[in-house]
Amino acid sequence: RPARPVEASGGRGLRRAEGKRRPGRSRGAPRAARTAETAQRIKRSRRLKANNRERNRMHNLNAALDALRDVLPTFPEDAKLTKIETLRFAHNYIWALTETLRLA
Repeated sequence: RPARPVEASGGRGLRRAEGKRRPGRSRGAPRAARTAETAQRIKRSRRLKANNRERNRMHNLNAALDALRDVLPTFPEDAKLTKIETLRFAHNYIWALTETLRLA
């Protein structure tokens, strides 16, 4: 559906072509029931999207920590460092390398 700018006196920016209904609206259900159902659907959709964002954020964080673990010199190789251990070890390792360069 083409949108067109509203005249300066309209105040809303863009609007739909007049006389067109939005798809998916039924005339059968009472407005209150339709509104509550729609609100629940929107709420669920927002929650699912937020869960997906959080899941992706954690996957990215874990991938970054795994990449950091790969470059840190750890012994034995089979012991996986926790997240906080990885960050602390990386901090101390960078500090030690900096001190080595400073003293050289």
